Amino acid sequence: MILIGLTGGVGMGKSKSAELLSARGLPIIDTDHLARQVVEQGQPALEEIRQEFGDGVIGEEGQLNRQVMARIVFGDAAKRQRLEAIVHPRVRELWLAEADRWRAERQAFGVVVIPLLFETDAASSFDAVVCVACSLPSQRTRLEARGWNSDQIDQRIASQWPIQKKMDLSRFVIWTEPPVEVHREQLDRALRRLISN
Repeated sequence: MILIGLTGGVGMGKSKSAELLSARGLPIIDTDHLARQVVEQGQPALEEIRQEFGDGVIGEEGQLNRQVMARIVFGDAAKRQRLEAIVHPRVRELWLAEADRWRAERQAFGVVVIPLLFETDAASSFDAVVCVACSLPSQRTRLEARGWNSDQIDQRIASQWPIQKKMDLSRFVIWTEPPVEVHREQLDRALRRLISN
């Protein structure tokens, strides 16, 4: 099995790339979804977060208050690192287990969407890394469409490596500004190259 790590900057098209690859029949797992799972009510990570950051990060119904948490960690790199130390090892354990399951099923490919792939030193776990990217003005426009203000956008972008650094370290770069047909063809070309090697 060829295990692909799909990464890129926030708002640069990872979800669309995953959707296109899934439509090709490739199994996908998104670490953002896993990160939500590991902090659900009753999970040990949620209690660790409460102990680390206080009761104020827990909502009235006992769930993680993501808006409060985001305000705390995206404005303070040390606090963000403390949160990541709780969440990231659990997330990695889950996607590694899923990759093992794909191998047991003899899948040809498996794709892990992992925004902080390089930041979490996960590149060595993959046979190939695909980075999706767009121009910085397009990135800001896309993030504004999510309802984020300028400060929130700046904080999210600053919390990740510069996109050029990710591009330089990746085997393939998918430029996501052209029409979806071009986006799809770039992904197909990468898959063909992986199969032929």
